[in-house]
Amino acid sequence: MQMKEQNGIATTASFLDGLRDAASSVLMLDYDGTLAPFQIDRHRANPYPGVLPLLEEILQSGKTRIIIITGRPISEVQALLHPLSGIEIWGAHGLDHLLADGTRRQIVIDPELAEFLSQAEERVRSKGMSSLIEVKPGGVAVHWRGLSEDEIEQIQSRTLQEWTSLTEQQRLKLLRFEGGLELRVIRPDKGDAIAAVLKKLTADTPVAFLGDDLTDEDGFAVLTDRGLSILVRDEYRETHAKAWLRPPQELLHFFEQWLSRTSRTT
Repeated sequence: MQMKEQNGIATTASFLDGLRDAASSVLMLDYDGTLAPFQIDRHRANPYPGVLPLLEEILQSGKTRIIIITGRPISEVQALLHPLSGIEIWGAHGLDHLLADGTRRQIVIDPELAEFLSQAEERVRSKGMSSLIEVKPGGVAVHWRGLSEDEIEQIQSRTLQEWTSLTEQQRLKLLRFEGGLELRVIRPDKGDAIAAVLKKLTADTPVAFLGDDLTDEDGFAVLTDRGLSILVRDEYRETHAKAWLRPPQELLHFFEQWLSRTSRTT
C-alpha cells in the first residue's frame, strides 16, 4: 500500500502540473463515497463541506468540463448538488445522459430485460424487503446500510437466492456496492460512459476520474493508458486506479490544486 501511495503522489503531482498549459481539461467524478459520505438515508447524502464551492470555482475558471458519472438517477444527483449547475451528468451507470446545456439522451433497454428486472423487484418484495428496494433505470437495488451484520447476512442471502438465476439466464449482472446489491443490465457501465467522453476529446486533453466503489473499477480500467484515475476512500483496497486520496481533506486539497492550475489568474 505504501508503494502504491508514493507512486500515486508522484503521478498526481505530474498530472496536475500538466494542467497549467492545457487549453481545456475534463474532471469526471463519481458521487456517493467520492463527493459525499455514505448515509443511511441516501437522499440526505450531501457533499462534503467545501466540495460545491470548489467545483463551482473550477467551472467558472472556464478551462474544465466537470462530469458526474454515477449509479444514481440524474434527478437525485441534481438535487444533492444544488445550487451547482452547468455540469454534465451520466446517471444510472450511463443509461441516462444530461449535457451541461440541458440536452438529455436516454438509452432504452430491451423490453424483455425490463420485464426480468420487474420480476426481480417482485421477488425481493415478496420476501418482505420492500423498504430496502430502489428501482433505477436499467436496474433494481437492495440497500442494507445501517443494519446489523446478522440482518445484512440474511438480506444478502435472500437476495442472491432470488436473483442469481436471473443473471445466469439473461443479459443481467449482479453488482456489489458499499451497502447493497444491484441487479442491472450488463451494458452500459461507467467505463462505457468514460469511453464515450474520451472518444470526443483530443489526445492531449488532461482527463481524470475519481471514484470509490467497485462499480468505478470499469472506469479506472478505461483510463489505464489515458489520464489519471484516483481511488477515494478512507482505507486503501486493491484497485485499477493509479492514485489514492482519503476524503474529505485530501479530496478538497486535490480540487484546490486543480483550481490553482486552471485559474485564469495564474
